[in-house]
Amino acid sequence: MTGTLYVALVDDAGLFPPTSLHMDEALARNRRDAESGDPVLTHRFLCPASRLERLRGQEHRPRRLGVILDTERLPDLGGLPVDLVETPLPPDETVEALAERLALPAGVRLFTEVKPGRMAVEVPDGVGLKVRCGGASAEDFPPVEHLAQFIRFCVERDVPFKATAGLHHAVRHFDPSLGVDRHGFLNLLLAVCEAVEGRDPAHVLRTTDVGHLVRMARAVPEETAKRARRLLVSYGSCSTHTPVEDLRALGLIEEER
Repeated sequence: MTGTLYVALVDDAGLFPPTSLHMDEALARNRRDAESGDPVLTHRFLCPASRLERLRGQEHRPRRLGVILDTERLPDLGGLPVDLVETPLPPDETVEALAERLALPAGVRLFTEVKPGRMAVEVPDGVGLKVRCGGASAEDFPPVEHLAQFIRFCVERDVPFKATAGLHHAVRHFDPSLGVDRHGFLNLLLAVCEAVEGRDPAHVLRTTDVGHLVRMARAVPEETAKRARRLLVSYGSCSTHTPVEDLRALGLIEEER
C-alpha cells in the first residue's frame, strides 16, 4: 500500500543529468515503469522542447509528458500528451507576462522556475512555481533557509510547485564529491507538511535523523498529506528506481503485489 504522501510523486527525468540516458534507453525504461505501474511514479516523461520531434518518431509514447522549455519558442504540442511546461523566469519578465506570452493550450499548466531566495513574485491562478534543489556544483544547492522561504511562500499563497535536481535520496546527506549536503525528498515532503500546519519547515529540511523523519512521516494526518501533495505536485528524478527503493527501505511503502 502507498500512502497519500507518496502517490504520483516522481517524474521521469531520465534524459537529464546525471543519468542522461539516450532517448531510446529513457523511453524503454519509461515503458517498463508503465508496465509495472508503481504508484510512486507519475509516469510523466520529462523532455526538453528541443527533443520533442525526436520523441514523436519513437514507437513508445509515454502516457504523460512534461516539456522543459529550452528553446526560444514553444514548439507544437499537438498530438502529444503534454500536461505541463517548465521554464525559468526571465529576469526582465513577470510570471503573468510569461504565462500570457506562452499562451499554453487548455489543460497544460505552466511551472516557472524561480530562485528560492528571491520570492518577490506575483503568481496568477493556474500557474505554478518550480524550485531547483541541486545541480552539478555546490552553488546549485539552495541553503535550507532559502528553500524554507520558498515553501512558506507557496503554502501561504496556495501556489502549487514542482521540484527538480539534487533530490537523489529520501534523506538529507553529505555528498563528499561536491562537499555539500544534498536535500532529501522525504525532508522536502515533510517540510511542506510542517508549513501546512503552520510550523517553520527549516528544521525538517535540515535534519539527517532517519528515525525522526520516519516517525514524522507516519504521524502526518491525512488532511495535511492531501494539502501538502496538492501543493508539491511532483519532483523530477533521473532515477525512477531509487526513490521507490528508499521508501521501501524506510518502511514507508510496501511492495506492490
